[in-house]
Amino acid sequence: MALKLVILGAGPGGYSAAVRAAQLGCEVTIIEKDRLGGTCLNYGCIPSKILKKSAGLLKDIEGAGEFGIDVPPGPLCSLPAVMSRKNAIIASQRKALADLLQRNAITCITGEGRLVDDHRLEYADQDGRIQTADWDRLILATGSRPLSIPAFPLDGRDILSSTEALELQHIPASMIIVGGGVIGCELACIFSDFGAKVAIVEGQGRLLPLPSIDRDCSRLILREMKKRNISVLLGRTVVSADYRKDGLHAVIGPSPAAEGLKEKEKRILDERTEKLLVCIGRRPNSDGLGLAGLGVDTDEKGWIIVDAMMRTSRTDIYAIGDILGPAKAMLAHVASAEGEIAAENCMGAQRTMSYAVIPGTVFTTPEIGNVGLSEDEAKRRYPDVRADTVLFRSTGKAQVLGELAGEAKIISRSGSGELLGIHITGPHASDLIAEGTLALQMGASVHDLAATVHAHPTLAEIMRETALKAMDRPLHG
Repeated sequence: MALKLVILGAGPGGYSAAVRAAQLGCEVTIIEKDRLGGTCLNYGCIPSKILKKSAGLLKDIEGAGEFGIDVPPGPLCSLPAVMSRKNAIIASQRKALADLLQRNAITCITGEGRLVDDHRLEYADQDGRIQTADWDRLILATGSRPLSIPAFPLDGRDILSSTEALELQHIPASMIIVGGGVIGCELACIFSDFGAKVAIVEGQGRLLPLPSIDRDCSRLILREMKKRNISVLLGRTVVSADYRKDGLHAVIGPSPAAEGLKEKEKRILDERTEKLLVCIGRRPNSDGLGLAGLGVDTDEKGWIIVDAMMRTSRTDIYAIGDILGPAKAMLAHVASAEGEIAAENCMGAQRTMSYAVIPGTVFTTPEIGNVGLSEDEAKRRYPDVRADTVLFRSTGKAQVLGELAGEAKIISRSGSGELLGIHITGPHASDLIAEGTLALQMGASVHDLAATVHAHPTLAEIMRETALKAMDRPLHG
């Protein structure tokens, strides 16, 4: 008899685990309370990039004169039409995913699962009836949801999470974004390109204050945002928000986490805004699962604790994806990798998950791609670190595209040329980082990158040029 595997959650991790387990001969049931594809397909990665394409195209049309193309003044954007295209693409992707699961004989159930007993769970079906499902192995892939701020909770109308922001039917005249992390910075670029007056309020001393993102990437993005008239308030926090006669107001003050603020930066600001977008992080979808009753350990915030094989404190229950929290990498491609490993281990394998070489991408303007250690991290670990940078404006392809802002940075060890980290900020950085990821995965050195012939004219040439610079023999100075 085939082993019965039940997966709670059909996001990138859940459906990847389902397909891999089915390939290995498992009888798979996947239970999803909302929509196939999870947050990534429906409320995150895919819809935000669809909006970014439209916003970027609008900006390109406005700048077409630089390329010798005359366009009528003032191109207009219909946000309802953008949203219609977004919804059509997502629906198509969901159908493709449903077909994939069907081809692999995976049973799909719409419902919200809860663990009630050893090897049995219950869920409410679409008619509200309570059903049960038995399992031999269980994978929890229930993901996360946006955090709210108690002082001004999300109302879905003017105080929004990223989910509601990706459903707007008109371009707001103004928007204050609380949080200058990945989601906040991406949405700032999108709505600024659409024509909104955007301000970011970030409590830390830099944008994108993540250990994996190099400080030079943060500085470059800050500079480019200022060029696009995006206001950035660092070391600040939104203290309160309330409705007045003339609309929504946000009160902004110094952040408790800020250091070295000047007196003028400590002033209390009172800013009117049409929309307030809260992007301060996410919380786990672990409440209500019944984890404690089966002895599945979580930390104090509700994130599930797993070992390197993706096993929880119950060796027959695994967990993957965002439900593991920021201690792991909360990225769709990481969830997929974790899902495949968990599925194989359910079937008796002994695979472990490594987070050493995980590419990260930020779809700002320009984009960011990173893998490996930042310069700060590398210098804390090794005594012989060097960092070498080449500007995109030195490449012919960037000149052709008219996308000059950005740089590639390689962190390596002096002498051996061992690669420690690669950080790209510039056009198509999210695609270019794949070469750096493969290089680190294969244990390559700057000598290997430099010995690799790169096609001309391409943006990828910047990788070889930066590697040559790390060998103290740059070709273009």
